[in-house]
Amino acid sequence: PRFGRWTGHTLSADNKHQLFIPPGFAHGFCVTGTHALFHYKCTDTYDPTTELTVAWNDPALAIQWPVADPVVSPRDADAPALADIDRNRLPKFSG
Repeated sequence: PRFGRWTGHTLSADNKHQLFIPPGFAHGFCVTGTHALFHYKCTDTYDPTTELTVAWNDPALAIQWPVADPVVSPRDADAPALADIDRNRLPKFSG
């Protein structure tokens, strides 16, 4: 029911918040300062063969990033739009 929709949250040393991202949910982050320490806690062993990348600036998602001109990795710069990803590679919703 949340497919193709986004939400944004600010995590900082000041607010000490954490964010749970359920398995199968796309996620990304943007560092707004000069440096950041970012930790993941995974529910299973990391398997890069199951990983997908979605264009950070996909117009269909219309994510409102907190910076105007981000520096992105080559991998993120070359990521496809969500609509261009093979549906068979996407997680299946069974709710």
